[in-house]
Amino acid sequence: MAQNKHEDDVAFIKALAELLNENDLTELQVKRDYGEDDSLNVRVSRRQEIVNHVSAAPAAAPHAAPSAPQPTGGTTPSAPTEVAEDPASHPGAVTSPMVGTIYMQAEPGAPSFVKVGDKVSEGDTLLIVEAMKTMNHIPAPRAGTVNRILVEDGAAVEYGAPLMIIE
Repeated sequence: MAQNKHEDDVAFIKALAELLNENDLTELQVKRDYGEDDSLNVRVSRRQEIVNHVSAAPAAAPHAAPSAPQPTGGTTPSAPTEVAEDPASHPGAVTSPMVGTIYMQAEPGAPSFVKVGDKVSEGDTLLIVEAMKTMNHIPAPRAGTVNRILVEDGAAVEYGAPLMIIE
């Protein structure tokens, strides 16, 4: 009987791992009670890298021939300072209030809520974070202009991850 229960638990954990991957989740925790002093507490998680997309200002040294291959050995002196900036520390950063999946528009094929350069008012919907099949509209915390969008449609985000910069 104990071996059968063990096999059931392993199958249950494998099913949780598949659920995690299929729904692009980063963590899942379940407690299964079998009796008064018998339970299974499972936490399945995966490490996920958050990639921030930083758009460079057009004023940075223009290239003479954009179609010509560039040498790989040289570095631009101003490039490290732009990349080193942490978008989450920017005073105009809008961060994710939850873990979930980003949607930039209300439905597939619809126009995006905002794009770079758009002026927004406080309370305007910037994007949607889907968490546990619930669509959560993320409002603009202040009025301003969308300077950078740091996430892509369909990307997974963590709590506190920077979503965009409004100045």
